[in-house]
Amino acid sequence: MNTQATINRQAILSLGIMLGGLVFLYFPILQNLAHDWDTNDNYSHGYFIPILSAYLIYTYKDELKHLPLQSNILGLFLFAAGLVQLIIAQTGSEFFLQRTSLIPVLAGLVLFCLGFAFLKKLFLPIVYLIFMVPLPAIIWNKIAFPMQLFGSFLTEKIVTLMGVPIFREGNVLHLAGTSLEVVDACSGLRSLTTLFALSAIFAILSNHKTWHKWVLFFAAAPIAIFANIVRLSATALLATKYGSDVAHGFLHDFSGIVVFAVGIVLLVVLSNLLKKI
Repeated sequence: MNTQATINRQAILSLGIMLGGLVFLYFPILQNLAHDWDTNDNYSHGYFIPILSAYLIYTYKDELKHLPLQSNILGLFLFAAGLVQLIIAQTGSEFFLQRTSLIPVLAGLVLFCLGFAFLKKLFLPIVYLIFMVPLPAIIWNKIAFPMQLFGSFLTEKIVTLMGVPIFREGNVLHLAGTSLEVVDACSGLRSLTTLFALSAIFAILSNHKTWHKWVLFFAAAPIAIFANIVRLSATALLATKYGSDVAHGFLHDFSGIVVFAVGIVLLVVLSNLLKKI
């Protein structure tokens, strides 16, 4: 028993030392990532992702105590693959791959120091960190612009059904006396990325069946799109009466908060419906 306790302490100590080395190695990358969270509104939720990941691990604490410690040499290969990804990404100045290399590196450390049972249990908290990394701009723009057009198209249809004259040119909505442009920030992609991160943690922590969890996770997409269309339509209707100023300043920011709140409510409602199935 004492021998086993000694082995456990050594494994945890080794993991702690390696994690300390990782903090030193990745500090410039994490510092740059935090700067993006500060300056990029689309990923301002990034600060919460490591906290939520740590909370997930905390919820597993009782189960982790009873898992066997069995160091696995395959962890070194996974660890090395993550470092190779980091080196190649740094050579090519590819920030997304630099930042996501932390995921295989962490997984490799857990596998090597603690074993497969621990990696299996900690896999989701580790992979969850992907939500803190901004997508490459080229990918973001390829998704955002079609969503701008889609949002503009549906908003035009809804406002027309409400009996308000409207004409659409691409992502620009022309109303009586004013025009509104559905820009990147109004495409709904920001809400989509945030709600995906939220629905993922919501699904993981729920007691639903596996397929219910997947439904909850993927429901973030239609929920975010629906909430954003409601926001755009309401803005267009208000702009018809009060002018284009309603699309800027406090009302614009507040409507973004409302979209997020609506998304949370709809996720909770869906979760309760799944429980009744």
